[in-house]
Amino acid sequence: MSPIEFYKLSGSGNDFIIIDNRNRIVDETDVSEFVAKVCRRKMSVGADGLILVEDSDKVDFKWHFFNADGGRAEMCGNGARCAARFALINGIADSEMSFETDVGIISAQVIDDQVKIKMTDPADLKTDYVIELEKGPLMVSSINTGVPHLVAEVPDINEIEVVQLGREIRFHKEFAPAGTNVNFVSSQKDGVISNRTYERGVEDETLACGTGCVAGALIMAHKFGTKSPVTVITKSGGELTIHYKEKKGQFYNICLEGDARIIYKGLMLDA
Repeated sequence: MSPIEFYKLSGSGNDFIIIDNRNRIVDETDVSEFVAKVCRRKMSVGADGLILVEDSDKVDFKWHFFNADGGRAEMCGNGARCAARFALINGIADSEMSFETDVGIISAQVIDDQVKIKMTDPADLKTDYVIELEKGPLMVSSINTGVPHLVAEVPDINEIEVVQLGREIRFHKEFAPAGTNVNFVSSQKDGVISNRTYERGVEDETLACGTGCVAGALIMAHKFGTKSPVTVITKSGGELTIHYKEKKGQFYNICLEGDARIIYKGLMLDA
């Protein structure tokens, strides 16, 4: 394969390979296989996902987002924040920008390494219903924040077997055939929650999940009347801030804010 320039960025521990594909340097014919190879940790660059930035005839740019397994995903909050910083660094967009995703137009504002994105409105809010698991029933809630997320409240975030339990729920018949992302949340104090996520497509716990943190914040706000903004502490120890408005049980003007750090810039010689 021809050498491909890429950036590695991290949003609160969620890491991504980002490639400027406006000149079609990546052949999208076999892109899923390519993504799965380069996202393998210890065998290649390694990442939770890969983003191709391409030209748009509507806004500043458009993206194609892929999970680590090579599958397309409709939305990724931390990935969107990293893509926005990448676009500013590379002169693709100004500090205030908009770009196309599979769920619609996302707007972003970049100030140094902090990026705030305005997300599409959530859908399919459903609270406090029971699913049956191997160890018994579990009370859960769910919401789509660009991708489907299940949220389960737990008393101690550090005691949960996120991978084992998350995988069982991710493939549960209740959410077939597409499956769901799975979040475990616990309240720390007023306006602060902790969130751990098993991500569909990565098939593991990630250090952070933007759409998952939004899901957890909105579910807790809906159930307990938490006021905006909500601070979410991720597995990495980083913090994401969720801003929102709510009227008659409907959430809108959802914004996700946090760091988007450049880890390194490199040249990919082999997948």
